[in-house]
Amino acid sequence: MASTLDALPSLPALIRPSSPIQLLDLPAQHAPIQAELEAAVRQTLAEAAFIQGPAVGLFAQELSHYLGGAHVIPCANGTDALQLALMSLNLPAGAEVIVPAFTYVATLEAAAVLGLRPVLADVLPDTFNLDPAAVQAALTPRTGAIVAVHLFGQCADLQALRALADAHGVALIEDNAQAIGATFQPDSGKTWMAGTVGEVGTTSFFPSKNLGGFGDGGALFTRDEARAAYLRQLANHGQTRKYHHQHVGLNSRLDTLQAALLRVKLPHLPAWTAARQRVAARYDALLSPIAGLTIPGRDPRSTHVFHQYTICVADEPGRRDALQQHLHRHGVPSAVYYPLPVHEQPAYQYLGYRAGQFPVAEQLCRTVLSLPIHPTLSEQEQVYISAVLQAF
Repeated sequence: MASTLDALPSLPALIRPSSPIQLLDLPAQHAPIQAELEAAVRQTLAEAAFIQGPAVGLFAQELSHYLGGAHVIPCANGTDALQLALMSLNLPAGAEVIVPAFTYVATLEAAAVLGLRPVLADVLPDTFNLDPAAVQAALTPRTGAIVAVHLFGQCADLQALRALADAHGVALIEDNAQAIGATFQPDSGKTWMAGTVGEVGTTSFFPSKNLGGFGDGGALFTRDEARAAYLRQLANHGQTRKYHHQHVGLNSRLDTLQAALLRVKLPHLPAWTAARQRVAARYDALLSPIAGLTIPGRDPRSTHVFHQYTICVADEPGRRDALQQHLHRHGVPSAVYYPLPVHEQPAYQYLGYRAGQFPVAEQLCRTVLSLPIHPTLSEQEQVYISAVLQAF
């Protein structure tokens, strides 16, 4: 591996980027809409309605239209959205919530803080999403919900998970923080928008997301009008009207300024998604011939919006970390999502899981590596990245 490092500087100069490669280049993405963003800030300052101002409702309407008519309930962040989604189910204390073993900790956290019990199910090795067979094995009479995380931009198997949820009388929650705009086509031939198939869908507007804000933000989606009204109350101190609190709720509101800026970005999301997909297709072509790397798998029923482009390297001790160091030395940023399985996190030792119980998730934590991907990543940069990977 190390013997090829010195050969890299002799690569043809034409493939070397003239400026540093960015894992995510928000300044470049925002530059063409900078004037619109600044106008939205000025309007918000002039209106001075910083909490629940008009932009919040307008953004919810516009995002609803984008999602095919699902109700949209803005909130403060993606983790709150998951917690509110579970709160809306009114599950009894100790009820079980099935979550992926390969996920960000917020998926478990939202259940744990409500006194619910996260139950892990392993994931598929190609798409990294929940394995329906593992979910079925994890179902018990105490199960109250299944949380499907649409990881890295691709839908989990919504057809199988919806069927399991219906057959066992449990709720399906979709964590759509990484896959806004993705679609899934079940056997019926219909097109399902990610986040709108479960009882509740959630998303995050964290700045790095495909539809990212300029701080924290989130939203919930549902096609059930009564549940939408309930979620709006839960997100606003449980109020049915001001100073009248019917429910125990949260203070979880999307700031007017964030909504105003997201309104500017939302119309550009389809073009940015298409650009990410072009970047991913180039990666596929460039990286497929490289031995020792596996490009992301695709479920043919789902579109992929590529929040991340995540490869897997051979499962050999230290190999992934050596590759990441090699990339860094040659100016290519990368990230590991996620380096430690959730059941091995100290905070969740109380669940009683042991190393080895979720072999796919554990292997992914040793082998995944996410490469730069964003709408403005150039072909020249990708050719250079692939050459650096090939040299390793």
